[in-house]
Amino acid sequence: MSDFDDVCVLLPTFEEAETVETVVSSFREAGLREVLVIDGGSTDGTRELAREAGARVVVQSGEGKGQAIREAVRDHVDAPYVLMVDADDTYDAADAEAMLRPLLEGEADHVVGNRFADMRPGAMTRLNRLGNRLINGAFRAIHGEDYGDILSGYRAFTRESFRRLNLTADGFGVETEMAVECVKQRLTVAVVPVTYRPRPDGSSTNLHPVRDGGVIFLELYRKAKTNNPLFYFGSVGTVSTAAGILMAAFVLYRWIVFEVGHEIVAVAATGAIILGMQLLVFGVLADMILSLHREQLDRQDRVVEERLASSGADGGAEDESSAGTTDDRSGGTTDGLATESPGN
Repeated sequence: MSDFDDVCVLLPTFEEAETVETVVSSFREAGLREVLVIDGGSTDGTRELAREAGARVVVQSGEGKGQAIREAVRDHVDAPYVLMVDADDTYDAADAEAMLRPLLEGEADHVVGNRFADMRPGAMTRLNRLGNRLINGAFRAIHGEDYGDILSGYRAFTRESFRRLNLTADGFGVETEMAVECVKQRLTVAVVPVTYRPRPDGSSTNLHPVRDGGVIFLELYRKAKTNNPLFYFGSVGTVSTAAGILMAAFVLYRWIVFEVGHEIVAVAATGAIILGMQLLVFGVLADMILSLHREQLDRQDRVVEERLASSGADGGAEDESSAGTTDDRSGGTTDGLATESPGN
C-alpha cells in the first residue's frame, strides 16, 4: 500500500452511529491514518464512536452536507489531498488507492468514483437509479462533460483545486455543484470505477429522492447560466416562443373558422413570441461572449506557459555559461601551476 501521509479522509456525518465506526476503521486499516469526521449535530453517538475508532471529530457550525464540506476543507484540513466519502458504509476503502492515484501522479485535480461500474444488487432502488441516469444525462447535455456519476459521494481532490470552486449549496446538491464548478474552472477530472454496496441493515438514509432530485435539477439549470448561457436563456426562449405560436394559431383558427376575435389572447401571443425571440438572441450573444472569454483565458494560459518555459531555458543556459566560465578559470589556474612546477 502506498504512503498516504499527505491525504485526509473526510467523512461528513449525521446520525451514522450504525456505520461510522466501521467506515473509520476500514480506511485506517487501508493505510489512511488521517480521518476527519465533521458531524452535523448527531444525537445517536456518532461522534463518540468515530473518536473511539481513531478519527478526529469536529462539529460543523452550520447545517447540511455542503456546508460541512466547505467548513472542513477551509478550517480543519491541512493535507494537500482530500478523499471525501459518505459514512454509510456503501463505499469500499479498498478503492481508495485507485481514487487517489490520479491526484498523487499529477494526472487530475478532481476524481469522481463511478458507482455504476460495480453496483451490487440492492444498492440503489429503481427510482434512484432512474433519477441518477436522468441527472447525469442532463449534466452531459447542459454542461458538455461526462463525469459518469456526478452524484457520487466518493471523491478525491486537491485542496488547492477545491479552493477554486465557488460552492454555495448547503445540502445534497453539493456534489452536483462541485461537478459544475469543475467544468467552469476547467479542472482536470478523472473518473474511477468503484464498488457501491447496499446500506447495512439498521441504517437509514438522509436522502429524499423526489425532493432532493428536484433541488439537483434546479441546481443544474441555475449553473447553466455561466457554463451554457445558450441553453439557460434559449430553453426559456424556446418555450415562450412555442407558447406564443400556439396562442397565435388558436386566435387565427377562431377568426377564420368562426369569425370570432380574441384580442387579449392575440396580444399575449405577440408578447410571448417577442419575449421568446429576445431571450434566444440574448442566449446566442451570451454564448458568443463566453466563448471569447474562454479563448482569451486559453491564450493567457499559453502565454504564461511559454514565458515559464522561456525563463527556464534561459536559466539553464545561464547555468551552463556560468559552469563553463568556472571551468575555464579552473583550467587556467591548473595550467599555470603545471607550468610553474618544472621551474621549481
